[in-house]
Amino acid sequence: MEWRDEGTILAVRPHGETAAIAEVLTRDHGRHLGIVHGGRSRTRTPILQPGNAVAVTWRARLDVHMGSLAVEPLRLRAGSVLSDPLRLDALSSVCAVASFVLPEREPVAAFHERTESLCDAIVAGEGWLHDYAFWELALLEVSGLRLDLSACAVTGAEAPDLSYVSPRTGRAVSRRGAGDWADRLLPLPRMLVGGPTTLADVIAALDLTGHFLEHRLAPSLGDRPLPAARGRFVEAVRRERD
Repeated sequence: MEWRDEGTILAVRPHGETAAIAEVLTRDHGRHLGIVHGGRSRTRTPILQPGNAVAVTWRARLDVHMGSLAVEPLRLRAGSVLSDPLRLDALSSVCAVASFVLPEREPVAAFHERTESLCDAIVAGEGWLHDYAFWELALLEVSGLRLDLSACAVTGAEAPDLSYVSPRTGRAVSRRGAGDWADRLLPLPRMLVGGPTTLADVIAALDLTGHFLEHRLAPSLGDRPLPAARGRFVEAVRRERD
């Protein structure tokens, strides 16, 4: 069994004395793991960093085996953001959350492309906070938890009248439609329904997606806590506001 693909390193852990197990989000084969022989060497370690884009060749005797990965660098993103803690936290969060949520070996070509674009935007330093918020919305959707922000679930009103999201159904609600239930609903940031992107809206968007990741998605994955990397990133964004 053998295939070649491109993708982004999501996580790496030691394996034996010199090897490493790398987890890669690939274009055509989804989230995939494999043993990188010599992966802990001085030459391989800088390549096997979360966020780096790589070309991979996977080989195994049988398809059900973990197999081995041969990895070649394409874009070493991790080193490009080392001097910027916020962007480094963002790149780490992308990799950790994708690893946490995505099923193994299930192709998600469109989401892979979106992830690649986000990682490149983080490195470039342009518009990436906006892209990150919408990336988490896309992650929820690919996991079967699509938020419907197109119209009010009660009145049918559309933006700009939408103000809330139901924490139960994930559907948008207008201020008039919320009525006395407003204090039980989640705020809907304007940027998610066509408004301008502000830092306050980015934080509100992360709180919104975080609610569904933590309270709806995580329990379906075995009730594991969300990756600490996401929490560090959200707190770093809050410090930017303060």
